Amino acid sequence: MPHIVVRFSIRKALSVIAALVCLSTGAALAKPALDRAERHESRHEIDQLEQSWKDAILRRDVQAMDHLLAEDYISITANGTLQSKEQTLQELRSGSLHFNSIDFADRKVRFYGQTALVTSRAEVNGDSGEGKIIGSYRFTRVYVRDPHGEWKIVSFEASRIREAGERK
Repeated sequence: MPHIVVRFSIRKALSVIAALVCLSTGAALAKPALDRAERHESRHEIDQLEQSWKDAILRRDVQAMDHLLAEDYISITANGTLQSKEQTLQELRSGSLHFNSIDFADRKVRFYGQTALVTSRAEVNGDSGEGKIIGSYRFTRVYVRDPHGEWKIVSFEASRIREAGERK
């Protein structure tokens, strides 16, 4: 009999912890899931923003990129480096990051309240301060709708897709 009581207590404790996590992250307070029409319109907005991001990076348009990124934006580059918004903009300004081409494929957009999660594959060709950037990458970009109703990029992470047998 004590075994059942312990199991019930653990379940109850886990439920309380999950509820506290939701409250602390604001997930419980987030707007409910988007209806079909809102999701369609938001998907269209995100697709346009993805194109705006691509145009801004290819043209090294610092002003456009500044508008796309949230103030607390953070990026994890393919080599594991963390970059703030200002560091990202400075890299564009200086020309140390330059892309000749970026081609997207396999884009998926998922919505969680006022958050959009974009995953995609990109074929890239460019240069950074550390050398050439050529190859296939998977990335995740996270958008959050700000209090003014605008989608802002809050996070980005890229990972290089390695060919079978390829070393780091």
